[in-house]
Amino acid sequence: MDPEVSLLVQCPPGGLAEEQDFLGTNWASSASRLRCQGKTDWGDAQAYLADPLGVGAMLGTSDGFLVFLRRSLRVAEAPGLIDVPGGHPEPQALFPGEMPRHEDLPEDLLVPELFSSILQEIRDEVNVPLSTLSHPLLLGIARNETSAGRASAEFYVSCSLTSEQVKTLYMTGGPEAHESTGIIFMETQRVGRLQEESEAWGELCPSAKGAILLYNLVQARLA
Repeated sequence: MDPEVSLLVQCPPGGLAEEQDFLGTNWASSASRLRCQGKTDWGDAQAYLADPLGVGAMLGTSDGFLVFLRRSLRVAEAPGLIDVPGGHPEPQALFPGEMPRHEDLPEDLLVPELFSSILQEIRDEVNVPLSTLSHPLLLGIARNETSAGRASAEFYVSCSLTSEQVKTLYMTGGPEAHESTGIIFMETQRVGRLQEESEAWGELCPSAKGAILLYNLVQARLA
């Protein structure tokens, strides 16, 4: 297992967090101390961290490729590295103008928001229509150990477009085009052995590694 990534069997408790809370806990120099204190006080290393849940997707094209993006040098996290399309859910959108506690969010609204959020992130980052995307398949949960164990729900989504069609749409620019500088297509067979390519693996950010590890794990079980 890559030391930057750990995999979970089930989803951890989610939470609503402002960006400053995330930067002040998961990204703080004191993050290791906070994790130790959380473990001591509550038996949970994440207890004192903002720990906002992220979402990411292994996006497959109709001609057998998986889609990756080169992150912009201007983004705060993992600048210049290769990532999968993704972001984070927006449960606050269900209650405009309010900041509800996560335990008060109704499950019948929260779960659909989690699944729809990854489709919206793909649309905004890759610039493909929602109508070309399949229902997301949840692969599992990965923790990013470079940001104090922040969890991310990783999905598989298929697209009815070819890689060339996806590239053409991406090049025209979407709402979040500023977050990446290029699109990369990898054959599914190569992704299955990508961890053996040390140089290519080293170019991936932790969230992409987690998504790939979960994708390969599910593929192996379905084979």
